[in-house]
Amino acid sequence: MSHPALQSVKGMNDILPDEAQLWLWFEDTVRGLLESYGYRNIRMPLVEPTGLFKRAIGEVTDIVEKEMYSFEDSLNGDHLTLRPEGTASCVRAVIQHNLLYNSAQRLYYSGPMFRHERPQKGRYRQFHQVGVEALGYADPEIDAEQILMCARLWKKLGIREVSLQLNTLGDAAARKTHREKLIAYLEQYADLLDEDATRRLHANPLRILDSKNPAMQELINGAPKLMDEMNEDALLHFEAVQSILKQHGVAYEINPRLVRGLDYYNRTVFEWVTTRLGAQGTICAGGRYDGLVEQIGGKPAAACGFAMGIERLLALMVEDGAVQPESPLDAYLVHQGEIADGMAGMVAEQLRDAGLRIALHCGGGSFKSQMKKADGSGAKVAVIIGDDEAQSGQATLKPLRDGGEQSRVAQAELAQNIYKLIRKE
Repeated sequence: MSHPALQSVKGMNDILPDEAQLWLWFEDTVRGLLESYGYRNIRMPLVEPTGLFKRAIGEVTDIVEKEMYSFEDSLNGDHLTLRPEGTASCVRAVIQHNLLYNSAQRLYYSGPMFRHERPQKGRYRQFHQVGVEALGYADPEIDAEQILMCARLWKKLGIREVSLQLNTLGDAAARKTHREKLIAYLEQYADLLDEDATRRLHANPLRILDSKNPAMQELINGAPKLMDEMNEDALLHFEAVQSILKQHGVAYEINPRLVRGLDYYNRTVFEWVTTRLGAQGTICAGGRYDGLVEQIGGKPAAACGFAMGIERLLALMVEDGAVQPESPLDAYLVHQGEIADGMAGMVAEQLRDAGLRIALHCGGGSFKSQMKKADGSGAKVAVIIGDDEAQSGQATLKPLRDGGEQSRVAQAELAQNIYKLIRKE
């Protein structure tokens, strides 16, 4: 009896080898850039206590209410959640391991996040992010540094047509005053609020300002402005961030309706957006969250960070034809004949000892079929060993990408000759 073929979970995608090569290139590029600014890698578990996200993200948010993969551990009754974002996990790890004891921390991480959403282009139930967090830094320089890092990264990735939106949410006192005025204003127009806005009115009214419902735009435009409640410190902080961005020639637009979807933000918030991914136009978002460390249970500490969606960035890179990652192989070793077959594995290991990336042909086949495999492998050079070459201690090198002439060289000089060929390319 045959069994039906099993499929992956809806919205959780396989990344196949051809595509994964682009992912690896992207991850290497991002890692190199972040480390050049002094950020260090941290790795947190995929599963956290559900209470962490309820406390950090906020009970009345789409993520906590509708999107989290939460479950009860049947072995001990713990309430657990697959992480929907990384900041709360990172801050939990920093507090748990006392990383802020004697120095501020610049940290980054990458990996899968999970949200139960309707899958669409650029938005999946298992999606991947790079997250960057700087903890213990209160000055505006760190806000600006993170934005400058992003601007540099877009250039490295060859991504065009992205723009920066910037706003400030001020400090807790300003938000409290604004919140009271906003609720009072919206209550006057309760009959005009849609279902989402009605639900958020008393729990998370700031998010109503970010509504995309066309019927509510006039109402939102007339709402009290948070900027009117800012204290001098918050305004000076925001002006300093803008001054640094101008100094470095980074263009931006101030968007007073940019509020971010998570409860823990304050002061600077920003988003990098594109018009080329439909409704999912935000490719990177973040800001300052000075209250979160204390909210999760640590001593008060300033913090600022951002996250970028890998799938969305790769979609832009592919659309732009910006990057053609090179093959992971330098050479493909073709061999035929009894003596050659016995020698080929040893030669491949010697070339790997010399630092080269070598695929050894396995499975037999004619010389022609092996050469076809060599060409399809993406390798730059074919190393050919037949019995004739094996008996004379030689190998034939055939360039596969630039149409160069093949040559026969001594096996002892094989590695240096392969290096000459691949560097020439």
